[in-house]
Amino acid sequence: MSSNSFAYSEPAGGEATELGQEAAATIAPAGALGLFSSDLKKNEDLKQMLESSKDSAKLDAMKRIVAMIAKGKNASELFPAVVKNVASKNIEIKKLVYVYLVRYAEDQQDLALLSISTFQRALKDPNQLIRASALRVLSSIRVPIIVPIMMLAIKEASADLSPYVRKNAAHAIQKLYSLDPEQKEMLIEVIEKLLKDKSTLVAGSVVMAFEEVCPERTDLIHRNYRKLCNLLVDVEEWGQVVIIHMLTRYARTQFVSPWREDDGLEDSGKNFYESDDEEKEKADQKKRQYIMDPDHRLLIRNTKPLLQSRNAAVVMAVAQLYWHISPRSEVGIVSKALVRLLRSNREVQYVVLQNIATMSIQRKGMFEPYLKSFYVRSTDPTMIKTLKLEILTNLANEANISTLLREFQTYVKSQDKLFAAATIQTVGRCATNISEVTDTCLSGLVCLLSNRDEIVVAESVVVIKKLLQMQPAQHGEIIKHMAKLLDSITVPVARASILWLIGENCERVPKIAPDVLRKMAKSFTREDDLVKLQILNLGAKLYLTNSKQTKLLTQYILNLGKYDQNYDIRDRTRFIRQLIVPNEKSGALSKYAKKIFLAQKPAPVLESPFKDRDHFQLGTLSHTLNTKATGYLELSNWPEVAPDPSVRNVEVIELAKEWTPAGNAKAENPTKKFYSESEEEEGEEDSSESSSDSGSESGSESGEDSSADSEGSSSEPETESGSESGGDQGAAKSNSRAKGKSDFEDGKKENGKRKASNSSTAESSSTGENSSDSDSESETESDSEPRKVIKEKEEKRKPDRSPNTKTVSLLDLDDFNPVSAPVVLPTPVLSPSLMADLEGLNLSTSSAVINVSAPVFVPTKTHVLLHRMSGKGLAAQYSFPRQPCIFGDKMVSVQVTLNNTSDQKIENIHVGDRKLPVGLQMHVFDPIDFLEPEGSITVSMGIDFCDSTQTASFQLCTKEDCFSVNIQPPVGELLLPVAMSEKDFKKEQGKLTGMNETSAVIIAAPQNFAPSVILQKVVNVANIGVVPSGQDHVHRFAAKTVHSGSLMLVTVELKEGFTAQLIINTEKTVIGSVLLRELKPALSQG
Repeated sequence: MSSNSFAYSEPAGGEATELGQEAAATIAPAGALGLFSSDLKKNEDLKQMLESSKDSAKLDAMKRIVAMIAKGKNASELFPAVVKNVASKNIEIKKLVYVYLVRYAEDQQDLALLSISTFQRALKDPNQLIRASALRVLSSIRVPIIVPIMMLAIKEASADLSPYVRKNAAHAIQKLYSLDPEQKEMLIEVIEKLLKDKSTLVAGSVVMAFEEVCPERTDLIHRNYRKLCNLLVDVEEWGQVVIIHMLTRYARTQFVSPWREDDGLEDSGKNFYESDDEEKEKADQKKRQYIMDPDHRLLIRNTKPLLQSRNAAVVMAVAQLYWHISPRSEVGIVSKALVRLLRSNREVQYVVLQNIATMSIQRKGMFEPYLKSFYVRSTDPTMIKTLKLEILTNLANEANISTLLREFQTYVKSQDKLFAAATIQTVGRCATNISEVTDTCLSGLVCLLSNRDEIVVAESVVVIKKLLQMQPAQHGEIIKHMAKLLDSITVPVARASILWLIGENCERVPKIAPDVLRKMAKSFTREDDLVKLQILNLGAKLYLTNSKQTKLLTQYILNLGKYDQNYDIRDRTRFIRQLIVPNEKSGALSKYAKKIFLAQKPAPVLESPFKDRDHFQLGTLSHTLNTKATGYLELSNWPEVAPDPSVRNVEVIELAKEWTPAGNAKAENPTKKFYSESEEEEGEEDSSESSSDSGSESGSESGEDSSADSEGSSSEPETESGSESGGDQGAAKSNSRAKGKSDFEDGKKENGKRKASNSSTAESSSTGENSSDSDSESETESDSEPRKVIKEKEEKRKPDRSPNTKTVSLLDLDDFNPVSAPVVLPTPVLSPSLMADLEGLNLSTSSAVINVSAPVFVPTKTHVLLHRMSGKGLAAQYSFPRQPCIFGDKMVSVQVTLNNTSDQKIENIHVGDRKLPVGLQMHVFDPIDFLEPEGSITVSMGIDFCDSTQTASFQLCTKEDCFSVNIQPPVGELLLPVAMSEKDFKKEQGKLTGMNETSAVIIAAPQNFAPSVILQKVVNVANIGVVPSGQDHVHRFAAKTVHSGSLMLVTVELKEGFTAQLIINTEKTVIGSVLLRELKPALSQG
């Protein structure tokens, strides 16, 4: 106690300051009892700091409180003082407050409920960390009354722009489900929405929620299966573990067993009446019996690189996947990775060794090359030593048994007695399994009987007893030797084993057995209960075989047992007396007493304790405990017939051919396999390469496309990254590589197949093809009608005009030759819920009636590009004229007005160095020779913002100076207005639901909801077209993005009570969400 007092009274260094009043509170006159007395002034300084008006004091207090929590100290009494700061404007304080509230919200539910409105406001905070923390706190308040609020918060967070917030929404789903399971159906809808998320940050969390809420709903996985396989390499480590376990169970329900191939070829027996031709035909049929599903192969191939993960759980998850779903010929590759994990800490070793022990029972060959890795080290804890012994026993065979026995001899001498005893049992199992060394092992065990250690001797006796049961007639001398040990051995199990052996072989040792019974009768009352039972059995057997010598001894022992304290012994005594001592009351069984007691006993089978664990999934808690744990999901048996594989298909519309020059047009082979045979072998080599490439892309979908292409997969094109900027950059790259793409296609057609040395080039080119073609397709569809009209007019006016000469039009600026054959687009076969999976692809078949229209309204607002003071007399403003750009159909038109406010002529005004984000392109104005004093000039520029609000930075230079300037577009200027009918609007809107839909509720004065006011406010914010509406309370607007041509559909639906619902449907979810943020205040204001 004094040492504790000293430790509290003299904390070292800064710890005294950090502990604050805690240290002082312990130095009480009461001495040691002060440690346990309640101190009312404890943490009083922290409360005062939290109530301070200075943010620095509050921040310091929160840091100290969080440090207390990290040390395991109770800080719950500070809850009222902390929760007052939940509305602090300081971001750092707010984050620490939320950390505290997540910890104590469940304990202090009443106080937490008082701040529920603050948490709801924080869900709208601009900072993603605050939004996520608020959701975590809200889901930590486990009170049924706020379930509707939690449900609404989760729905909103699942559509948040930040993947971190969406990840926390997935975590909150599990908490809400445990609080109120009745919300399951609504939660499944959110899970289905989040499963379509492209972000690698969200994937692992939503799959965890799926496993918790609805693991039986495999139909939710069908459409996302290939995406999850391709995302797997880039997902965070713990997400990888969850996804791999889920995909293992999914594969067991959707694919046929890959082990049929091995089973079918094993049965090579030939019937007597079967001809050679019939036998050959039957063998061929068996070989053709199994063809692996391409999706099955995709999963196995994409998980292989993860065997090199630094996280042991990921490696273990991949190992169990290979064990449960891969062909037996491919399972061996996991052995090296598992052996590598044995260098980890002891906890990891324990789990890995348990799984290896289970594997090594069925597949010894997997781990035989690594036999020495399982040798026991002196520093290993007992649990690790025992498992290594188990594995060595499983791997023992005629070739290596001599080496192992020499190793076991060393282990028997170990100071760890439990380990030494386990080694003796191992020797016994080896003797049982390998008949060639049975005698050697038995003689070695007999030598151990003279060991000084009682535990070693006792275990040897038990093992020898089991071995002698197999060959009792040959080892009479060993039984005699063991009978002599009764005087020295005190371990009850060993004494009982010796007595059992003597009783079973009493006819072979007729002189020794009665004497052993005489000695046991003397010590009967002092023996253990287990030994007493064997003494009774020995007396009964000797009474039946040698009653002359042992009749009185047996009766004496039976009398002692009759009054024993243990009821099992008393019961056994009465049973034996009635059975072996005949009297008038004896039943018919007494005639068969000898047959009952001296019947031939079957030899015990020494089996591995891990033999019955294979029905549990490897790597699970249930496998480790060897019992079904709560929440364990069993692996289903392989289906006899594979379910329909088309449920995983996501059909991609054929890319329009009018973007390909007529001379280079080529027909694709429609019967190409999912995996071509030429790529089958190199796929194994490329898998790790593609995974590393995709990993370096920071979760961008271009990396996933390249890995999918390298393995011949055409399953699911993914041209957008988890964040919009990543996808926009990839699309812009594809623009600049259009020429390289066509060259690559020509080379591919000539060569027939790509070489291994050019694999990375081919992968990047194929990524560019996906992105470029998807953009071109959407533009082609949206512009096809105007082009058709223009071409028809040209044919009417000039019938003899060659097809190469074209009229210059803002809607027809490409230089490609028209394709002679009409391009027929296949009808979309996807349901609306699948549309979200194909971001970047325009699946509409009604593009012929969606035309770019003139702008409804052109704002006169200008933005300062360069102030006259900063530009040394040169001033510049820019504006957006909302007209199609003449420099490129993917560029936004920008007008720049230059003014010379100085009294001197400014010469050589031009654009200098450009610092553009990746993917952005700019067409600059021609240099201006000079600008007179007080002169002004307006020039045009074109900027491809890649459908994002990224800033275009460049230098505006004169003859003498250069000035850094920026142009950042409002989100409404990234659109072109579209004219379409109400019917087409509803049709396109039906395709853009789920993740592609964002909405908000607007509250405003009645005069703000007049149709003319709504129209003016919407077109003032965005360059968007008006769609005719047959309903007075619904206003519809439509546009398409300048770069990719993706539709942007806006609906304002008036409700009762001065409210309206604003809905935006678009594939470009980031632009849609930003536009929603700008439209909402514009419509709400008077």
